[in-house]
Amino acid sequence: MPVDVAFQGELGAFSEDAVRTWFGPEVEPLPCREFREVGEAVRSGRVSAGLLPVENTLAGSVQPAYDVLVEPGISVVGEVIRPIRHFLLGVPGAEIEDLQRVISHPVALAQCGDFLSRHPEVEALAVYDTAGAAREVAESGDRTMAAIAAQQAAERYGLQVLASDLQDRSDNQTRFLVIRREDGDPLPREGRDTDLEWKTVLVVETEDRPGSLVDVLLPMAREGVNLSKVESRPGPTPWSYRFILEFQGNPESGSAARALDEARLRARSVRVLGTFRGWRKNHEAR
Repeated sequence: MPVDVAFQGELGAFSEDAVRTWFGPEVEPLPCREFREVGEAVRSGRVSAGLLPVENTLAGSVQPAYDVLVEPGISVVGEVIRPIRHFLLGVPGAEIEDLQRVISHPVALAQCGDFLSRHPEVEALAVYDTAGAAREVAESGDRTMAAIAAQQAAERYGLQVLASDLQDRSDNQTRFLVIRREDGDPLPREGRDTDLEWKTVLVVETEDRPGSLVDVLLPMAREGVNLSKVESRPGPTPWSYRFILEFQGNPESGSAARALDEARLRARSVRVLGTFRGWRKNHEAR
């Protein structure tokens, strides 16, 4: 039975590619305009799973995606890392020399800074999605406007490629987290040969005092647990904070379990969002 999966953006977006990579070709993607809509669709049971881009090797963290993770009712069950190649897409007959505006998602624009700096006469405008930008260009028929998006968006919306590989580095990649409802069923997965080691994601709230975050992190250092990510997001009250932590290891055994037990004693609250097999960092990179 096909799995329905929510993602932020339009069909043809990089997130749709990541959905199909993890779940396989029979998946039924559900486009959502906002990240919070992805979380709502998962929590309500409207879809079986969701997918959130959380980190890019050039632009860094995608903070609205982390805001979805810190709210209750969601668990993380996997990750997928995809190479990101950006293409300049225009309507048939358009030329780069005639462009006045380029539109795309702000994270995509941030990944193409070198290209944009070489074309200062072109105004870069942020919109909510790369594939949505491609669709807008196609619907406008305007030869002075182009989109930065994936090649599959050109194919879907009938645009022509004006320039290829706009990203600042050829090894540009985005990491996505696969989410489901906290009490949801196990999910199928493609990519059987990409497993490496266990990874765990936590949400931690600390006391408002000097050294409170250090107190949580020190047990991990002492136990030799590799902490790979620390992200700070606003807490439920003004000037309070929640930290999303990722580390390598299974919190149910060994050094990771000991570190987590001690961290729970030192923090206001610790919630394990999920433990899953990590994705090979350079898998299918090109």
